[in-house]
Amino acid sequence: MSPRTAAPEDAYTAEPFVPDSGGLPALRRAAGECRGCPLHRDATQTVFGAGAADARVMLVGEQPGDQEDRQGKPFVGPAGKLLDRALAEAGIDPGEAYVTNAVKHFKFTQAEPRKRRIHKAPSLREMTACGPWLAAELAVVEPELIVVLGATAGKALLGSSFRVTQVRGTVLEEEIHGHAERLVPTVHPSSVLRADDREAAYRGLVSDLRVATHALG
Repeated sequence: MSPRTAAPEDAYTAEPFVPDSGGLPALRRAAGECRGCPLHRDATQTVFGAGAADARVMLVGEQPGDQEDRQGKPFVGPAGKLLDRALAEAGIDPGEAYVTNAVKHFKFTQAEPRKRRIHKAPSLREMTACGPWLAAELAVVEPELIVVLGATAGKALLGSSFRVTQVRGTVLEEEIHGHAERLVPTVHPSSVLRADDREAAYRGLVSDLRVATHALG
């Protein structure tokens, strides 16, 4: 199947677009041309991961939001700013982490062209289609620890039975894309912004991230 050929939904995959070599720069360039699922049609651009190739910790979120889609960088909106603050408070330098998302295009609904774009959760098939990009990032960065931000990221990495509430703030050891990985799941920072008790939700996020700090040693 040619990468340019439209595929039925069960055949969605980014696989044909992922380069075999060239590190993160090559991956980032190639991801900009990904047509592995239909999400690229409405998004402004691909939002690939950002950070050093030798980062000790990789943070994996769900998908880009509105600001990320416009700027082309992950975690630059309100949730990203909150995450940076929580990381610093937990003892992790945000500038030394690699941040990315399970899905690289913004999925949204919009009632009218000038109306606000409302985030819509990606489907399991869309997450699976985007999996080769995340696998490639993990293979290059080889982080000592993955921080899983929210349920969608958890399902993308660990399968559809993942429940963030059951395992948040714990260190998991799982095989991810053929490699043994250590993971610390927590909530997505956007859920803190939506919480009725935002301060308590923020404290919970910081507490989980401190588990990650301890696991890094």
